[in-house]
Amino acid sequence: MKGLTTLFSYLKPKSKTPFLGVLFASAFLLSALALNAWSEGDHKHEHEDHVDHDDDGHDHNEHDHGNDGEDEHGHGDENSSRIDSDMAQQVGIVTANAGSQELHQTITVYGNLISGPEQLSHVRARFEGLVKSVQVTIGDTVKTGDVLAEIESNESLKIYKIRSPISGRVVQRHANSGEVTQDQILFSIANFDTVWAELRVYPAQQSSVAEGQSVHVLTTNGRVESRVKHVVPSMDSPYQLARVKLDNTKQTLSPGLIVEAQLEIGRFPVSLAVAKDAVQNLGGRQGVFVKYGDEYTFTPLVLGRGDDHFYEVIDGLESSAEYVSQNSYLIKADIEKSEAEHDH
Repeated sequence: MKGLTTLFSYLKPKSKTPFLGVLFASAFLLSALALNAWSEGDHKHEHEDHVDHDDDGHDHNEHDHGNDGEDEHGHGDENSSRIDSDMAQQVGIVTANAGSQELHQTITVYGNLISGPEQLSHVRARFEGLVKSVQVTIGDTVKTGDVLAEIESNESLKIYKIRSPISGRVVQRHANSGEVTQDQILFSIANFDTVWAELRVYPAQQSSVAEGQSVHVLTTNGRVESRVKHVVPSMDSPYQLARVKLDNTKQTLSPGLIVEAQLEIGRFPVSLAVAKDAVQNLGGRQGVFVKYGDEYTFTPLVLGRGDDHFYEVIDGLESSAEYVSQNSYLIKADIEKSEAEHDH
């Protein structure tokens, strides 16, 4: 505009007819302005063409950074996270390869632990008499044939020994030296090397339960596997009892304990499955994090049937794909944290 102002000064009329001079100068100025506007517009168009197109005709814009789409947090996209192998190992991220699985269909039942009648013995004196000595007390462990007490018979006045009929632990004692035996129980001995789970099976479940089925009993001490030994009616109750014998050699199970059990009612193979703990919900969709080098990318899945440990994959994942099978929630948390920081 400075050049145009100079031109306007140069053309300022010095004649005695100023009106004609001014009119001529104004017309020349308008023509110059139009020419300058056209020139600037054409130069701007050429500049935009230079910015938007390269030699091979591809479009570009001023926001391209040449970083393959990664944001300031190192994420390839909003649903991925980059974690180097050392850090992944430290935080406990474990991967597995997706593949075929045999799924186990189960129903949940509840019940109690009891001692079997064959595991509890109540010991009495064979002949009434005087208790001369007692060898055991409550809590003692005995074997079959161990001496429990010595009794002097009232009839023969001879001393005979009372022996344990089973191996187990003394849980009751009602005998002391100097006492006279009556018909009462002197000792109760229980063997807890095995216990029984009596599981309640209601009418809607009864058609699915049979003897011999595999069962997983869940207790406060862990998971115990066994099989249904008997299915019997329960007296005066609308349910049946599935009786399951459980190994208790470590003495971790106690009669009276309430337990939950998963009763297996069917098995079926699936061509592709992922661990149940691996599945996360992100953006309203269920999926897993697939590993590509150090990049963990959320992959939505179409899931089918499942059991306690696996989900069947209908669509969304290739066989043998490496996915995060344990602690996938850590990657989800990292992505959500990065998104929250980006929003602020």
